[in-house]
Amino acid sequence: MDADNDSDATRRRHSSEPLRSSSTESQIDPSYTPKILKPSGPSIDLSDEISPSENLANVLVLYSGGTIGMMAHPHGAGVYKPEPNFLVPELRKQPLFHDPNFALLYSKDEFEQPLVLPLSKEGKRIIYCIYEYEPLLDSSNMTYDDYGRLAADIMDNYHKFDGFVILHGTDTMGYTASALSFMLENLGKPVILTGSQIPIFEQRSDGRDNFLAALVIAGNYSIPEVAILFDNKLLRGNRCTKKDSEGFDAFGTPNMMPLAELETSIQIKWDIVFRHRGLHKFSVHRNMCPNVAVLRFFPSITKATVQSFLHPPMEGVVLQTYGAGNGPTAREDLIDVLKEASDAGIIIVNITQCAKGTVSPVYEAGKILMDAGVITGFDMTVEAALMKLSYVLSKDWPLEKKKEMMMLNMRGEMTVIHSKEEHSLLEYSLIGKMVETMRLSSPEEIQILRNAIFPPLLCSAAREGNNDALEKLRSVGAGFNMNDYDMRTPLHVAACEGHHNTVKYLLEYGAPVHVRDRFGHSPLDDAVRFARFDVIKLLMDAGAHLRVPATALGMHLCNSALQESLTNLKAWIQAGASVNQGDYDGRTALHLAIAVNNEEVAEYLISVGADPNQKDLFGTSPMDEAEKRGHTKMMKMMKEKMIVAADATPNGVFLDDNDE
Repeated sequence: MDADNDSDATRRRHSSEPLRSSSTESQIDPSYTPKILKPSGPSIDLSDEISPSENLANVLVLYSGGTIGMMAHPHGAGVYKPEPNFLVPELRKQPLFHDPNFALLYSKDEFEQPLVLPLSKEGKRIIYCIYEYEPLLDSSNMTYDDYGRLAADIMDNYHKFDGFVILHGTDTMGYTASALSFMLENLGKPVILTGSQIPIFEQRSDGRDNFLAALVIAGNYSIPEVAILFDNKLLRGNRCTKKDSEGFDAFGTPNMMPLAELETSIQIKWDIVFRHRGLHKFSVHRNMCPNVAVLRFFPSITKATVQSFLHPPMEGVVLQTYGAGNGPTAREDLIDVLKEASDAGIIIVNITQCAKGTVSPVYEAGKILMDAGVITGFDMTVEAALMKLSYVLSKDWPLEKKKEMMMLNMRGEMTVIHSKEEHSLLEYSLIGKMVETMRLSSPEEIQILRNAIFPPLLCSAAREGNNDALEKLRSVGAGFNMNDYDMRTPLHVAACEGHHNTVKYLLEYGAPVHVRDRFGHSPLDDAVRFARFDVIKLLMDAGAHLRVPATALGMHLCNSALQESLTNLKAWIQAGASVNQGDYDGRTALHLAIAVNNEEVAEYLISVGADPNQKDLFGTSPMDEAEKRGHTKMMKMMKEKMIVAADATPNGVFLDDNDE
């Protein structure tokens, strides 16, 4: 990077210029206030300079508002209000949230320093940057458009971070978590919402533990879900409901155990983590349908009241019924209204008014509603049912498919009963015999044995490309997220070996593509290192992407060119590396190919968009290099490329693949 570019980068980091989402915003709610996303510290660009490794993780915090960052205003009789530009300066003063000595490695300028958690006992660090929305909101004012903005900002920065934390007010956090769980399609990284009942810098506050724990989970655990972290519990977002307006244990998932409990150690229940199957890239769906409502049955509810919920433009209604999904069977007038609405294309979803339990047509009162066209919502919370309905209705699907999707467990929002065969660990004879021999009795002891035995068996089967063995292991409870002593998963091993069919099988069953081993390598990194081209394509189709700092990536490309390894170059380029990325001296792979007079490598680089005129820090371009060394054939190739490029662009100027 030359001096001008370096100062440009510095200006970008210091800039408080607002960042607008690259996605086009189409306003859904007339009350929505457009948001500006502003840096409260170093720019997101800094994440490009942070090398991913097993001992270092990079987390983006999106601060939307809420009690956690509020201040008590003395002129407002002690009333808490959102306070802009307050959170980060205060966090820098807190040793629990910032290690200034480590931050000095990045810059002596405090504003340029990222926020860094102290070293954990496992030897890991979390580097995080906070971006603040303007204006900050009380969560009671959140809208569908705010959900869309959050989703779009995660999408725009998805490839730069290992995980995401959203600081949010508690009142509507369950709605936001449910909405994002559907809008963030094929999510492969953790998105953790948290907040507090008392502002984080009050003498007593639950905010410190909640925020710290959210950062630790987002940075250390590859949990591909939208979750809520509150009171030392990690909860699936679309199973959450706020159960207490004052207590620190404010959220619960009445029909599901927590994904993790943070006690003296962090215990992740990996077997219940929801994983998307198939080869699909992460994407965002923003256009939620607002024409939905919640209708709650109560004794003597009038026909007119029910009808008022079922007129256009209403497209879907969440119906809260009694007990296990029962309605008033003696009220034929209400049943007729519901049937007419269903026949007219309005989707009506039946969920229970009870805090815990599921809708089941075991009583006549529930069966009658089903016969009227009301869809069973099983054990969904009202928040999840409403947001799922809004999401499904916004899709360009036929009505029947929309109804089918409402009854499908799309994001772990409803309970799916598995057969005993799928979950019986002791059916696997080896485990059963070991349990008997070692006289293990408690579930905890069996779980420890399971975690010790399954990973090497999985990795061995993946190394051999033995899909049948993997299937047998999966059927008795092994998870493809399990890792060996080097933190390598079966997908790492299969990618290294180039077993295309095994990689495809693992991805179809939700194997994590973003997880890194103790050396900081992802499955995609391994596939690139061993030039497994078909595997690279599979992994990228499933949403994998390179997480290599720009300068380090340039060095990889230059080394490949210097070593005349065309195969390695092609692997890096296929995986998404920019052919014009420079090393620490700004020299590109084309510079090096010309320096060693490798026409084959130079021709390939030119064919995929290498810029003959890109100058290094010393002001030398590949064209200058060729001219200086008398490589006339290479000069001719580059000139021909420049002529073709000039003819293909409106202003006749050569554009590289980084130009817009």
